[in-house]
Amino acid sequence: MTAADGLPLIAARRMQAAGSPGPLQLLHNGRMKKLKHEAELFKAALLAGVRYAEDRKAVEFEATDSASAKALYVYRLLVHDKVITPMPEGQVSEKTIRHRLAAWYAHQLPQGHPLLG
Repeated sequence: MTAADGLPLIAARRMQAAGSPGPLQLLHNGRMKKLKHEAELFKAALLAGVRYAEDRKAVEFEATDSASAKALYVYRLLVHDKVITPMPEGQVSEKTIRHRLAAWYAHQLPQGHPLLG
């Protein structure tokens, strides 16, 4: 069985599980598929990512740090730690980082979680 672009379905699912916008998340026009509850998933992902970074003693965020700055730092840290695959630099934007973090967090949730439905 293969995904839309000819990759074996297992490889496509591994790419998606690793947080990359693999063939199962991309539409034919190259845009990422909107996740249901993406805003809530991003908020939860940001909290989890901040906790991950601070527990790792990589950073101490200030109360005045913006969500965008935190998201960019968390994204770069997760890429550095090889938790998620990096996007090409030309695709890195606030919108794609929010989507990538939301997808990363969604893959950690148990099947049937309300945010996945």
